[in-house]
Amino acid sequence: MGKFSRLGNALYEGDTSINFVGRKYLWYAISGVILVLSVSGLFVKGLNLGIEFQGGAEFTVSLPQSQVTQTNADKVRDAVAGTGIKEASSPIVTTARKSGIRVQVEEVSPDQADQITNAIATKMNVDANSKISKTEVGASWGQQVRDRMIKGLVVFLILVVLFIWGYFREWKMSVAALVALMHDILITVGVYALSGFEVTPATVTGLLTILGFSLYDTVVVFDKVRENTKDLRSSRKTYAELANLAVNQTLVRSINTSIVALLPVGALLYVGIFSLGSGALKDLALALFVGMAVGAYSSIFIATPLVVQLKTAEKEISEQDRRAKARLKRDADRYADVPSFVEGMPVADPVAGEEPSAPVEERPTTPRPVSRPPASGSGRVVPEAKAPVRDSASAHRPQPTKQPRSKRGK
Repeated sequence: MGKFSRLGNALYEGDTSINFVGRKYLWYAISGVILVLSVSGLFVKGLNLGIEFQGGAEFTVSLPQSQVTQTNADKVRDAVAGTGIKEASSPIVTTARKSGIRVQVEEVSPDQADQITNAIATKMNVDANSKISKTEVGASWGQQVRDRMIKGLVVFLILVVLFIWGYFREWKMSVAALVALMHDILITVGVYALSGFEVTPATVTGLLTILGFSLYDTVVVFDKVRENTKDLRSSRKTYAELANLAVNQTLVRSINTSIVALLPVGALLYVGIFSLGSGALKDLALALFVGMAVGAYSSIFIATPLVVQLKTAEKEISEQDRRAKARLKRDADRYADVPSFVEGMPVADPVAGEEPSAPVEERPTTPRPVSRPPASGSGRVVPEAKAPVRDSASAHRPQPTKQPRSKRGK
């Protein structure tokens, strides 16, 4: 845990960095492969819509847990299909560990429902009135559920655009957040299609819930990007580098939040699959588990790199990137920024608060006339004599000499 904490501190300070933004095309490719698999699952296998969406009748046979087996489920399927009712020719039979065996057929009349009930009771040797429960759902109710789900999704997406635009004052962040949300929805729905899990109203609830979780994680990363790029003109880093730093700074928080959220949801999914069998708990837990995991991935690997890609087309951002690269080059070689001399260049760089120094005046290059005769071989000029040279009065006097200390004064 200590190593993980030190890693988080190094990521936050920028000492260690993972290049999320620079490898955006790698993340796009990975997401593209996952999306292709998800969409192919929707078209090839399709969604297993529950009775609430397509309408029909559901029969639940209450049995002891020891009798809830696949063998008895096959017997029930054969009994229902053998009634000769067209709507019950292909029943969906599943086992629920705590409640028994569940049979779903298309919408049938009351007489046909009684015929199916009696066939199940005879096959399993149970009382039709006390051990078999029947639930009928009309197709119109399922249509209402679909319409309300679509309406709620559209309203949510509109509110997301308005919220992000109002909070960040940046429509490009709204576009990136919407792309990340659609990415999460498609992958979650594709997992439902590939896994064969039944789509129920609980699935719709879980799907709308993960949209909020994904948006929350994306907004946290975007807020850190805005904080890092607030003083962009005075920064020595490009917009992409500052955005990548924001992702690294929030990486540990995103991982911790996702793990804390996935652990209880994973426990619910395990209980719903292996203990309770089919039911609303399993459908809700699968949507939450897949959506939370994909939402954390999209906020880091999809939303932020897409924002950077959209922002780099702006003139201000491109100019800042050029300035940052020039500063980096100057810092790498401080002598590379020394200007070459030109006529009229100031004596020194101007100091803040002072008037710039006047340019150096150009001096005449023509030599002045020299009236003195040049000294031969010396390269110097001989000064003019003020008077003729003659002997002075002290010319023949003895000159003092330097004597040792012992002989001075004698």
